[in-house]
Amino acid sequence: MATVTFRDETATGKPIEEFTLPDLPENISARELVRLRVREEVARYNAAPAPRFNGLVRPVDAEVELNGYRMGAGRRIDWEKQADAAERAFQRNGFLLLVGERQIDDLSEVIDLTVDPVVSFIKLVPLVGG
Repeated sequence: MATVTFRDETATGKPIEEFTLPDLPENISARELVRLRVREEVARYNAAPAPRFNGLVRPVDAEVELNGYRMGAGRRIDWEKQADAAERAFQRNGFLLLVGERQIDDLSEVIDLTVDPVVSFIKLVPLVGG
């Protein structure tokens, strides 16, 4: 089993937030890793709802804020809808996925978490007019 650190970073590599999960399989697909990350962040939010959600993708009807999303009062998030949205975001280059220093380009790629236990997510912001 592996312990993995999930880290959100800016495009320049500055860490924004991170959390660690123990007891993950040593080998896992990028798709499973993204879905696992989303399931965990949604579970943490749903356990203690707050006015702000700091997740990988924006929940439906949430307003975008700097490094997060403003939520409606007492609203729960469906982790499976969020995970599906994260997969779609990855496929349209909404964020980069780095394992160690290596960029992952395909969600079906199998990752050895014993070699690179740090998984970084870099959200990409579309350019205005582009």
